Amino acid sequence: MAEIRKATLSDIRPITELINGYARNGIMLPRTEFEMAENIRDFMVACENGAIVGCGALHFYTPQSGEIRSLAVAPEAKTRGIGRLLVEALEAEARQYDLAEIFAFTYVDGFFSKLGFSEVDRGELPLKAWKDCLRCPKFQACDEIAMLKPLKPASPLRLAPPLVQIETAPVPRLRK
Repeated sequence: MAEIRKATLSDIRPITELINGYARNGIMLPRTEFEMAENIRDFMVACENGAIVGCGALHFYTPQSGEIRSLAVAPEAKTRGIGRLLVEALEAEARQYDLAEIFAFTYVDGFFSKLGFSEVDRGELPLKAWKDCLRCPKFQACDEIAMLKPLKPASPLRLAPPLVQIETAPVPRLRK
């Protein structure tokens, strides 16, 4: 059984290698060690026999919402419930911070559905596109599925209009 714990600075290299393995296949955005150092407090890792076999992060976007992101399980460790354990631990952390909801962008919507997430229109999610999505090569033709899980009844974000209206018009390129 995998042990789930908060990531430490010494975990940066194996987490980066795990994420970038998926990024090479176009499934995740690549991460640098610098980015990982800046965000290491967001991460939890799954360990088996002293080796990291999974990771995931809870990244805050508003005082009420956070994203489950960079969820990755080593190919040799898939189908053992490690992804579920990581999401459950990240959800528990979101509840400790009194978040109203968590969301994820994924290609594996069935996995998130089993954990209580529902598909939503990506335009309903707060500020997401202005950070990671703008640097994604798939920005103009995104094929990820937006999933959301309310953590409280009558989540205020579900009752309010989107915080930012996201347009996916071409981004002008600056000439040097």
